[in-house]
Amino acid sequence: MNSQLIQQVRVLDPVADTDQIADVLISDRTIQAIAPHLSENISADTEIIDGRGLILGPGLVDLYSHSSEPGFEERETLGSLMQGAAAGGFTRLGILPDTHPEIDNATAVSGLQGSLKQLMQNLPQNSPELYIWGALTMGVKGEQMTELAELANAGVVGFADGQPVKKLGLLRRTLEYLQPLGLPIALWPCDRDLGGNGSVREGSTSIRLGLVGSPAIAETSALAAILEVVAATGTPVHLMRISTARSVELIRAAKAKGLPITASTTWMHLLLNVENIRGHLNRHPVSCRPAPAIPYDPSLHLDPPLGNVEDQLALISAVQDGAIDAVAIDHTPYSYEETHVAFAESPPGAIGLELALPLLWQNLVETGKLTALQLWRVLSTNPAQCFQQKPATVTAGSAAELILFDPQITWDVEINYLASRSHNTPWLGQAIAGKVVKTLA
Repeated sequence: MNSQLIQQVRVLDPVADTDQIADVLISDRTIQAIAPHLSENISADTEIIDGRGLILGPGLVDLYSHSSEPGFEERETLGSLMQGAAAGGFTRLGILPDTHPEIDNATAVSGLQGSLKQLMQNLPQNSPELYIWGALTMGVKGEQMTELAELANAGVVGFADGQPVKKLGLLRRTLEYLQPLGLPIALWPCDRDLGGNGSVREGSTSIRLGLVGSPAIAETSALAAILEVVAATGTPVHLMRISTARSVELIRAAKAKGLPITASTTWMHLLLNVENIRGHLNRHPVSCRPAPAIPYDPSLHLDPPLGNVEDQLALISAVQDGAIDAVAIDHTPYSYEETHVAFAESPPGAIGLELALPLLWQNLVETGKLTALQLWRVLSTNPAQCFQQKPATVTAGSAAELILFDPQITWDVEINYLASRSHNTPWLGQAIAGKVVKTLA
C-alpha cells in the first residue's frame, strides 16, 4: 500500500469552501484523514512530505485546448500535450475537434481513442484524463450538422466547434436536436464579418499601435444572438472565450433571468490587455514581465484579441462574483516558423498549460485581486461541473485527485524546461515563480 503524509500543508477545497493548514494522509489513492496534526498510527513505510509553504488542492481541469495530433504533430503531439498538462497541474483536459482530420465522425473519435490508449501504456499513472469534444458542424462553410447522436455514442464529452457557428438557423436546430442528449455544448460568440481582419481590440491603443482593430461588438452582437436562441430553445450552453466588459454585463443579465448558461474566459485575458502588446508588460500593475526584445510579440496575438483595460478589469470582477464560471487555458501551440512573422500575419494563440497556475497565482492571488479559493474554483471545480462531471474534493474518504503547488519556486521559462513542443508564449526567457511539485491522482 502506497501512503503519503503531507504535513502542515495549506489545503484548498473549493467544494467545501475551506482554506486551512492541516496534515493530510493519503493511502491507496484515497484521502484517509485530514486533521490539524496526524502522527499516531502512521505506518513505518509512509512517505512523509513537508508541506510547509505548499498548496494542496484538487487537480486542475482545462475545458478546451488544442491537440495538434493528428495532423500537426510538429506543433504538439498527444504525448507532449499530456506531459505539459501534467507539469501544469491538470488532471483533466478537454481537446477541441480542430485536428486533421477533424473530430466530426465516430471513426475519428475511435481513432483518437486508440492513439490515447496506446499512448497511456507509456505515460505515468498520474497523467491527465483527456476528453474529446465532438464537432457541432461540418463542411467547408460549417453549414451542416454532424452526426451528433453518432458522436455522442462514440464517447465525446460534448460538442464544440471551437469556431463561431455561422448560421443562427442552424444553431437553433442544433440546440433543439442536442437537448435530449444532455451533453455539454460550448459556443464561441464571434461575428467574423464585424471583426474583419482585426488583430487587436479596437480603440485608441490599436490606433497608436498601427494595427487593425476588432470591435467589441464582434463578440457582443454574436453573444446577444446566442442568448436569444438559448432563451427560445431552453438548451443549456457554455459560452467560451468571453473577452469584453459588455459581454460580462450580458451574461450577468441572462443569468439573472435564469437562462441555462455558463461562461469562461481564458487565462491570458485575465492577465493582460491590449496595452501590453506595445512591449511594456512590466508597466501595468497586473503584469509580471519585463519588456520583450521586439515591440509586437506574436504570442500576444490572440483570438479573441486581448481586451482594453476595462475589459480585463471586468473579467477579473466577473471571476470574483461568479458571472464567469471557469478559466480555460485554450493552449494553442504553433511551430517556430509559423510564429516568427509580423504580428498581424501570425496565427492567433499561445501555449499555457505549464504557465497558467503560477502566473495567475503570482499576479492575481498574491496581489489580492482574487482569493486562493476563487482562483482554484475557476481552474478546477467549476470546469469539472461545466463538463457535467463530479469535481475532485479534498475531504476524507474521497479519491485522491490532488496537486501539490509550491508558489515560491522560481524557474526559467526556457525551451529545455517546457514539455510542449511549441514555445509560443510571451513569457519565454523570463523567470516566473510557482511550480507544481507533485501530482497525487
